[in-house]
Amino acid sequence: MDERSVPHEALRRQAKDWVVHLSTGRVTEADLRALERWRAESPLHAQAYAQACQLWGMLGSPLETAAYPADRAATIRIPIIDRRIGRRAFLGGALAASAAAAGVMVVRPPLELWPGLGELAADYRTGTGEQRKIELADRVSIELNTRTSLNVGKRTETADNIELIAGEAAVSAGQRPVVVHAAAGQVAASNAQFTVRSDGAEVRVACLAGMVEVDCRGRMATLRPREQISYAARDLGPIAAVAPEVVAAWRDGLLIFQDEPLAHVIEEVNRYRAGRIILMNATLGERRVSARFKLDRLDAVLIQFQEVFGAKATPLGGGFVVLT
Repeated sequence: MDERSVPHEALRRQAKDWVVHLSTGRVTEADLRALERWRAESPLHAQAYAQACQLWGMLGSPLETAAYPADRAATIRIPIIDRRIGRRAFLGGALAASAAAAGVMVVRPPLELWPGLGELAADYRTGTGEQRKIELADRVSIELNTRTSLNVGKRTETADNIELIAGEAAVSAGQRPVVVHAAAGQVAASNAQFTVRSDGAEVRVACLAGMVEVDCRGRMATLRPREQISYAARDLGPIAAVAPEVVAAWRDGLLIFQDEPLAHVIEEVNRYRAGRIILMNATLGERRVSARFKLDRLDAVLIQFQEVFGAKATPLGGGFVVLT
């Protein structure tokens, strides 16, 4: 291939920066016009942007959906550089060095476009839109929602320990207690069902059945069915009512919203699809939504937004869509 037909390294970096910027959702109309001008400068500009979008999709699949057995002996396959690298080598920096040689950024950048090292090294992980159920002998069953990473800790005399690194899990505990460690706190229960969702430092716990004990740095709360609580750092919030059929609807392949602002609905939908829906209209984002969406048909969401709210959806490639 004539090297003149291959995007220059500087163009690849610029294209990657555009994709990263789009992924934050903090995009203005001026940004979109600037992107269109940049893409139209030459065929190489357009090609670089298309390749950056494709790379985003590739990293969102092999890296995010890789499943690691508990013995930590799995390998990670990077299609872009076509080689297998063990997890220990990855943690030691070999993967980052190899990816850098190929012009690929694997470690999550500040804008969190890709998973972090801790998530990629987890015992179990789900990618975008993926769900998985884990049976730990007769002790406990765990359902992992999209973009979820967790480690299975050592079994002590008193409980089974699980570390939720990121994402959301539904736990069914038997007679033997199970303790889920998440951010600055932990959740303990036996003969109970509950969900735990960790978004950075903020964690939300919902009790579906039985009783659940929540401990955030010594501050305690007991949840009963149809109750939830959130905590972050040393702050343990108040107990609030919750509808199990809504908070755990993802287990049935659904997303259910009850009088939620459209901006929140879009952020939640973005967790389950490649790319990102970018909302450009703040007033539109305040509109209230009560809806039920199927996880395997999320493309229909944009159609409904256009029909119900009169919104305009403009695709930018790589799963990115601007909603105005």
